[in-house]
Amino acid sequence: MAGIKKYCMWQDLDKYKDIDEDEILAKLTPEELEQLSAEFDPDNVLLPPRDRQKDQTTKDPTGPYDRKHLMDFLEKKAKQEEDVEERVPYESGKKRGKVWQAKEDAKPIINDDGEEEIILSEEWEDALTTATEDELVELAAVLGLHSMLNQVQYQASIVDKKVSDIDEESGKFHGVAKYAVPKLLPQEPPNDTDVEKGVKQVKDNDPELKDLNLNNIKNIAIPTLTDLAEGLKQNTNLVKLSLSNTRLTDAVALKIAEALSENKSLKILNLESNFISGKSIIAIMESVATNTSLLELRIANQRGVLGNKVEMEIAKALEENKTLLKFGLAFERAGPRTRAHDALLRNLEFARKQRSKVEDDEGEK
Repeated sequence: MAGIKKYCMWQDLDKYKDIDEDEILAKLTPEELEQLSAEFDPDNVLLPPRDRQKDQTTKDPTGPYDRKHLMDFLEKKAKQEEDVEERVPYESGKKRGKVWQAKEDAKPIINDDGEEEIILSEEWEDALTTATEDELVELAAVLGLHSMLNQVQYQASIVDKKVSDIDEESGKFHGVAKYAVPKLLPQEPPNDTDVEKGVKQVKDNDPELKDLNLNNIKNIAIPTLTDLAEGLKQNTNLVKLSLSNTRLTDAVALKIAEALSENKSLKILNLESNFISGKSIIAIMESVATNTSLLELRIANQRGVLGNKVEMEIAKALEENKTLLKFGLAFERAGPRTRAHDALLRNLEFARKQRSKVEDDEGEK
């Protein structure tokens, strides 16, 4: 039936094949031609730009274009326009509309064991409780959790607790993904490191201070961090320095770059999650290029986008350094990323050969 309709449609159009369009256009009046031209598709790329959107202004020009005169007219016209009438009249000191109120924090529910419980909605509770083992395995595969431990298994492995999924002989998990209500775990305690004492120990080159962790302490004054960087120049005992998430700025980062060019004992430096710009990162990397003691540097998650120029400078500095083994920074471009990866692989291979040589010499002795 559809084929018959299609055939009939083409039969009806055959009678228009021999029509002379020029003859029809010659018979149209100027008004009809104007109406026909207005119905052309303005997006038709076959038409020249002047014909896609014809001038529809019927008024004669009043004079040459004068931008200042036009802006003055528009400003005067805007001032003469009446304001839109408000539905609710304005009253001084009275708030209109809904007043925002903060939601009250839900009180945690404590079970019989003294632990906090997470209450799921009835729909999710029923779906997860009645789900079959195959459905849970498929869900875990979709979420990418098929090769991970669930929370119950992880906690059991920490406290050496036996659960049904642990092989008693090997101690490995062999069970499939299983549903379990997640438990709320206490947050990590705040960093209680004495900042002033730590900075003083660095400046005094205290031989007992090997590791200084100031992570997540956000109220450290800039002059204090500057003093720390100055003390790092002459320090010969500090091995690990962590300054992640301390609101560290470019002024301090440049001082650290100067310290890295002189310090010969620091092996691990963490500057992640701060406010360091690209120019300061380049300064740090230029110091790292000539530093032979630093083995690990983490400087990811800074403000702004580094850009291709900065990433290429970082990759160049890594190629000049022969001792850095770990570098924490997410490159956005493939070229610098590949160069940095190759440089680190080269350093790792060189370090492996050095260890093997030392082990062989010790074995001969």
